[in-house]
Amino acid sequence: MEVLKSISIFVLAGLCEIGGGYLVWLWIKEDKPLWYGVLGGLILAFYGVVATLQTSNFARVYATYGGFFIVMSLLWAYKMDNYIPDKFDIIGATIALLGVCVIYYAPRG
Repeated sequence: MEVLKSISIFVLAGLCEIGGGYLVWLWIKEDKPLWYGVLGGLILAFYGVVATLQTSNFARVYATYGGFFIVMSLLWAYKMDNYIPDKFDIIGATIALLGVCVIYYAPRG
């Protein structure tokens, strides 16, 4: 159950960082209204709070989040920008996610 809770926090953090960053991107790069940037900034700040909900130390949390971020970025781009990941995107993201899961979830004694 703890692993599912932890994964949920990583996913929520990813949605906040990627979603907030995407709104800022749209504001600056695609001339969307200022409120896109403001809302994006607020969501990005919330991301910083969400990450603190993890029970491990800063190093492991942020290292592991990096792998989740890679996978979620590709999924976001697929859904929002019609980006089609190629086999190397998928292989690389899988390797990254497996690697960070070893960092975070390996039993330590």
